Amino acid sequence: MSRVGKQPVVLPSGVQVTIEEMKIEVKGPKGVLSRELHPLVKVSQEDDKIVVTPADGSLKARGLWGLFRSLVANMVDGVSKGFTKVLEINGVGYRAEAAGDTLKLTLGFSHPVEFKLPEGISASVDKNTVITLGGIDKELLGQTAATIRAFRPPEPYKGKGIKYAEETIRRKVGKAGVK
Repeated sequence: MSRVGKQPVVLPSGVQVTIEEMKIEVKGPKGVLSRELHPLVKVSQEDDKIVVTPADGSLKARGLWGLFRSLVANMVDGVSKGFTKVLEINGVGYRAEAAGDTLKLTLGFSHPVEFKLPEGISASVDKNTVITLGGIDKELLGQTAATIRAFRPPEPYKGKGIKYAEETIRRKVGKAGVK
């Protein structure tokens, strides 16, 4: 039995939900999100709550039950509040700058890396080393942050690279001299 799926998703004021046969659309002050539904999951609206139930008692339906409840909750949170991810750049000479929908990264390569942000994702850079990404789609925001981090992941000896703000890098001891 899914503990997550049992809980209804409460709709804040200003958020409207449209449920069609196999599609859900959520509109809010920040924008509109839609998602295809799986046939093993049923979604219904009761007053100011969205209830997700499994279509049958199969193991796969029960697994998808909690997943789709979380996906719908993320859609509701995204269109009402939005999401942010913060990346930090560590390393001498490593920096970033945002210009419109392009993020220009200098990461120690022979050339600067230019990354075009997907539609719906915005970026701002503070102090040339802190990148703040924002958007309403949590899935797309996380994928964008992971793609940017993959350009230069943090290394364990000096910690140089791009890391998430809440991430801690396990440091290794360097090579010891022979006595």
